Amino acid sequence: MTDPFTPDVVTAVLRHMNEDHADDSLQIVRALGGYPDAVSVQLATIDPAGAVFAVTVAAGGVVRVQLPWSEQIVERPQFRREFARMHSESVGGAEG
Repeated sequence: MTDPFTPDVVTAVLRHMNEDHADDSLQIVRALGGYPDAVSVQLATIDPAGAVFAVTVAAGGVVRVQLPWSEQIVERPQFRREFARMHSESVGGAEG
């Protein structure tokens, strides 16, 4: 799969999620990523197929968690919708 996003776009999305939405990302990996014992998280990378988080678990160590998007991302605004969807699902809400 070809990645349509330049490195500066990827860096901007990672920075935004890691600086402004760290708590949301933690909720997402705890609920959807299968790591309820996660103590911290960094969004490591994104591509058109999904997001990869570096998750620090309570027992120590870091694991990589890959979560797929609901559809292939081809436009930058889709990232926001997909992270909002993941967060909504992680707290038991409907897609918003």
